[in-house]
Amino acid sequence: MSGSHEFTRLALLAVDSERAREAASELSGIYDFVTPDEADAIVVLGGDGFMLQTLHQMLDAGDVKPVYGINMGTVGFLMNKSRKRPDLLAAVNRASARAIAPLRMEATGQDGSIQTRFAINEVSLLRETRQTAKIEVEVSGKVRIQELVCDGVLVATPAGSTAYNLSANGPILPLDSQLIALTPISAFRPRRWRGAVLPERNDVIFRVREPDKRPVAVVADQTEFRDVAQVCISISREQELTLLFDRGHSLDERIVAEQFVT
Repeated sequence: MSGSHEFTRLALLAVDSERAREAASELSGIYDFVTPDEADAIVVLGGDGFMLQTLHQMLDAGDVKPVYGINMGTVGFLMNKSRKRPDLLAAVNRASARAIAPLRMEATGQDGSIQTRFAINEVSLLRETRQTAKIEVEVSGKVRIQELVCDGVLVATPAGSTAYNLSANGPILPLDSQLIALTPISAFRPRRWRGAVLPERNDVIFRVREPDKRPVAVVADQTEFRDVAQVCISISREQELTLLFDRGHSLDERIVAEQFVT
């Protein structure tokens, strides 16, 4: 989506770092920021981790608003470049909007407890001990792999495909592809299985085999639950988030550029 928004009230959130605090102080001397509850859009100063934290807080509160990030961290994949903005409000209104749908994860513990969380980047299952995990993989009601022997396995969104998924040799997905990546982590058997690219309408269910001997934890972005028995994952279009990017620095371009890094 292109720019030309009509935001008039901005909120400002900053990570607790010297650089972000200085930038927040400078901006607060120029603009009259409002609280997040009153804002049309939120300006975030920080890195990708703080951006994810902010987005999760909005999801948990059920109050999702467009977010314009300014990089005060290291990578800043989800952020705009840090530079002087003589008219921040105009920059936010000119920005291109990109909708991102998170994953919905429902994890059932070995004790029968159920935990539900959203993940903007990925949901990953990881072995808890030196023993490899044994995981059954079901896609849309059909068991595709009866026993995946591995260190773990993950499902990533297009926005998260350049994060942990890429480190695990998973594919980079265009942001508008409506696909998800299913990627093994150090798979031992089937040895030649390198993962799958699936339409986002597909649900994925992981079932842990021999959970007492081979315990598995699940991580939805930054939230971990241990000793899981089953994890169900699906895309959640009902919880779409909106990120705002300066023209020429969109998330789409960054995903394309990442595939040509040498």
